[in-house]
Amino acid sequence: MSAIDSPRAAAAHPLAGLNDEQRAAVEAAADGGGPLLVIAGAGSGKTNTLAHMVAALIARGTDPRRLLLLTFSRRAATEMTRRVERIAREVMGEQARVMTEALQWAGTFHGIGARLLREQAGMIGLDPAFTIHDREDSADLMNLVRHELGFSSTEKRFPAKGTCLAIYSRVVNSGCTLGEALGQAFPWCAGWEAELKTLFGAYVGAKQRQNVLDYDDLLLYWAQMMAEPALAEEIGAAFDHVLVDEYQDTNRLQETILLGLKPTGDGVVVVGDDAQSIYSFRAATVRNILDFPTRFPQPARQVTLARNYRSTMPILAAANSVIGLARERFTKDLWTDRQSGEKPRLVTVRAESEQASYVAETVLANREAGMALKQQAVLFRTSHHSGPLEFELTRRNIPFVKFGGLKFLDAAHVKDVLAMLRFAENPRDRVAAFRLLQLIPGVGSSTAAKLSDAVDAAGGSLAAVETFSPPARSAQDWPAFVALVRTLAARQAGWPTELEQVRLWYEPHLERIHEDARLRMPDLLQLEQIAAGYPSRERFLTELTLDPPDATSDEADVPLKDEDYLILSTIHSAKGQEWKSVFLLNTVDGCIPSDLATGTTAEIEEERRLLYVAMTRARDQLHLVVPQRFYVHGQSAKGDRHVYASRTRFIPAGLLNQFEVCTWPTATRSASGGPRPQPAVQVDIAARMRTMWS
Repeated sequence: MSAIDSPRAAAAHPLAGLNDEQRAAVEAAADGGGPLLVIAGAGSGKTNTLAHMVAALIARGTDPRRLLLLTFSRRAATEMTRRVERIAREVMGEQARVMTEALQWAGTFHGIGARLLREQAGMIGLDPAFTIHDREDSADLMNLVRHELGFSSTEKRFPAKGTCLAIYSRVVNSGCTLGEALGQAFPWCAGWEAELKTLFGAYVGAKQRQNVLDYDDLLLYWAQMMAEPALAEEIGAAFDHVLVDEYQDTNRLQETILLGLKPTGDGVVVVGDDAQSIYSFRAATVRNILDFPTRFPQPARQVTLARNYRSTMPILAAANSVIGLARERFTKDLWTDRQSGEKPRLVTVRAESEQASYVAETVLANREAGMALKQQAVLFRTSHHSGPLEFELTRRNIPFVKFGGLKFLDAAHVKDVLAMLRFAENPRDRVAAFRLLQLIPGVGSSTAAKLSDAVDAAGGSLAAVETFSPPARSAQDWPAFVALVRTLAARQAGWPTELEQVRLWYEPHLERIHEDARLRMPDLLQLEQIAAGYPSRERFLTELTLDPPDATSDEADVPLKDEDYLILSTIHSAKGQEWKSVFLLNTVDGCIPSDLATGTTAEIEEERRLLYVAMTRARDQLHLVVPQRFYVHGQSAKGDRHVYASRTRFIPAGLLNQFEVCTWPTATRSASGGPRPQPAVQVDIAARMRTMWS
């Protein structure tokens, strides 16, 4: 009899090193019974606790082949298996290796789904030799079907292939109707609902004829199997225990799968934190974890992990106060033994440029005090928020790595706009010409080459553009391009209005090319703000060349020249990470919460959770920076303008006692390089001056 088949591998509990809450969670999972919900606060040792659960189940005699562990990345599954083996070895000795090698059902929802579909293919009308398309392949197939239906040559621009795939994926994963998906996330495509429905039906037919599945099918087919009682019972009976990590990040399809696998809830354990549910743009829903306790015939048992091993108590107190104002949540106040006299700083600066200076100076001061750049991070709600800071870091020769979107000047849409300016400045620049011209529908590399040859033959004159005969497919878009080139050549509008004209011309192409056009647009507005600081188009382009995006990219992406570098990251990409010192940019209404995420209460509550996630990344220092003057794109006749910003609504006046309220640079700086707190007593000098001669 093998070690796997032995009736009981060991009776010991692998609980050494766990705190009381973690131990309670592990014992509850190992004892089995009804569903178990583990609310694991930020920095509370979630991964370690889950690994101990699996090890404890194996040590108590559970066949590891009957354990299903669902994670959200292959790396997480691999790390979990490694930890389980280490923990189990301490209890079971060398037998643990054989046991954990049999832990074969640990992986992502999509990976496990693919295995099950292969096994059950004959029962559900699939050829088991099916292939799986990645996102790019799926978009290409969507585009082929789109073209066959004639939607690529409509009078008005039909959504691009990437946008079509994003809409399709939203409908599949959220369980909403096409109309609901369009209204909630793709309102600019609402007029194409009937055509999109036809397209998606044809797309499904094409996949089935070609025996391919896309990424979403791996969940959709699995969920459909769970709707068939016989299949659901067979698959569910193969597992005694189902454990799900990061349950707050699951979507409706994944919840359907879990409920179908174990409708009674026996052996089900989910681990997560409702306060860190921030991925609704991927169709994840916080309702899954909030409603979990009542989703089975018997109420779920619940254990909360509230001891934090990451942050100081003042940081946790501030984070607790922010999330404590949430409309709906599992009550949980993080605590720690790590005491400190340093509160999180709420730093007011006059403008975004001073925000960049404050961050750079404080980062360097921390470095001089012995804190490596790698131990510091700058977080932001949206990728374009870091644009001014990236320029400042490059100017000061501070290397950095950016996560969560391309660096500002390397983003495709920013490079597209710059290509138009470079072409207007130097028509012989073929790199700019090729990039620019192929934005126009119907223009390929051969047409771009012909136009570049014509410009060369005309001595570099843009007049060649006006006499050029474009392909028939470009007839609709060509006149606007020619008119813009004519205006830029004549320098009629002046600088920086020329850049605004380029943006207005580019906007329809942005929406056609990129499904996330609405999120990319602020980058172009940020570029306009930066351009306003230069006296001419030529100076703007020259300065970008001398202080080059490529140099910034080299220093940012390949830290071979510098073994130490600052971390720049969106809040979404920072989840699960931690640093000694954390800076959060633009802690103002309009940025967090984002103007684009205040339409519903659910959206606002997710923005609150985003702030909470950002705050709980910090170990020792937390700086929330509040610029008073902020650049926005006008939604009215006032147009683009600077406005006075207000502190985020998530930190009302009643919470200010949790922070060290500072101003910069008007406040006296402390020895660490940061600002000192404002004095408790303020003197109204202006009032004194008014009464001096009375």
